[in-house]
Amino acid sequence: MTQSRADFHEQHQAGAQAEALRLFEQKAVLQGAWLNWVASQIYALQPAAYANMVRRELARLQEISEN
Repeated sequence: MTQSRADFHEQHQAGAQAEALRLFEQKAVLQGAWLNWVASQIYALQPAAYANMVRRELARLQEISEN
């Protein structure tokens, strides 16, 4: 039986948030090199649905930091 999208999201939400925070915290360290680095980190995440969750959470953190 395949896992529903909602179940997958619920099961992996905390991990995706933690991963996004870990990636976001490197922004100050890597500065100009961060964008390429973070793109490669997200690209390596599997499955794609999880990578998308991390990407969305990272976008949310970016938005919060800019406001």
